[in-house]
Amino acid sequence: MKPTAFDFSKMKNIQKIHRFLYAIGLGPIIGKIILLLTTTGRKSGKKRVTPLQYEIIGSDYYVGAARGLKADWVRNIQASPQVGIRVGAKWFEGTAEIVTDASRFADFLEVRLERHPHMIGLIMEKAHGLPRRPSRTQLEELGKSEVFIIVHPDTLIRVNSERLSGDSNQP
Repeated sequence: MKPTAFDFSKMKNIQKIHRFLYAIGLGPIIGKIILLLTTTGRKSGKKRVTPLQYEIIGSDYYVGAARGLKADWVRNIQASPQVGIRVGAKWFEGTAEIVTDASRFADFLEVRLERHPHMIGLIMEKAHGLPRRPSRTQLEELGKSEVFIIVHPDTLIRVNSERLSGDSNQP
């Protein structure tokens, strides 16, 4: 089965919905699967907020990059790895690490498949043309052309309600 070409422009509307849900106070609900990643625009210097699915592994936040190194937010991280994260009602800063190692990518996807077998299995099938339960070899092969990001928190996590109301640069 060949993967179908995915139109990433359709994701913009979904991302608007996720940002809206956070804005109206539903962060604690949507934050169970979606975080808001704030990067600094590599050209503009402006703060850019991107909603993304995530996994917590240890004390770090792992985020897959569907468009790999072509994603604007990943290219922003290449230019400036300092990021902000809003997850649920929490906000913190961290340092983002771009991981291109195929074996580590396979490790990450194995965790995702274990935690979310239906959702990630469907993504494997529809977006990558793989079986819903791909083998380790298939995951490593996919990892040769994919990346993921690890955000290492480097400040204390603050609860959103404790932030200054005039701090418009934070998600």
